[in-house]
Amino acid sequence: QAYVSYSNVAALTQLAAKSGWEITSTLDHIKIWTHEEGDVLSLKVEMQVKIPSHLAFSLLSDFTFRQQWDKHFITCEVLQALNEDEKIYYVISPPMTGHKPRDFVILVSLRQPCQPSEPYIVAVKSVTLTSMPPSPERCRSEILCAGFQIYGDSNRSCTVCYSKQVTSGVMPYLAANLTGSSRSIEDTALECIKFLE
Repeated sequence: QAYVSYSNVAALTQLAAKSGWEITSTLDHIKIWTHEEGDVLSLKVEMQVKIPSHLAFSLLSDFTFRQQWDKHFITCEVLQALNEDEKIYYVISPPMTGHKPRDFVILVSLRQPCQPSEPYIVAVKSVTLTSMPPSPERCRSEILCAGFQIYGDSNRSCTVCYSKQVTSGVMPYLAANLTGSSRSIEDTALECIKFLE
């Protein structure tokens, strides 16, 4: 368990620190980058938010709030609280046209910064739980690596950076967004900022 949570946080840190990100979109408070390596596409969304970093961390670290701003979450429930920094959630996502709804069993690992220059971290990855086997009504999907890094800019503002590694399985969802427009990603980011502020 300790190794899984460590690797969850480490994977997110390494993903965000990769070189070769290409910026695809800039709005007033939102920047979107993509990174391609073989058949793995990664996505990074940076949001400027007018609240302190510790507050953004407490709001983003509780995934049961996620349905309030992310339309990709229909339901989200805590399956196990391993300790105050590690929880396992069960998430149901809406179906694509002609497909079953997707579901995820995810580990969310939280880390507070040791130094003022370091970010708060909310790392996410799929895990397997024998008590939650895949169901025939849903398509069990996997999150390889995703999460938030929250950097304090001042007492009243912070930068929230969301990174996600995308496999070929979720490509159809993203392909629609990335061809010609990343509107859906931007809309979700705007909803996130509105929720936080």
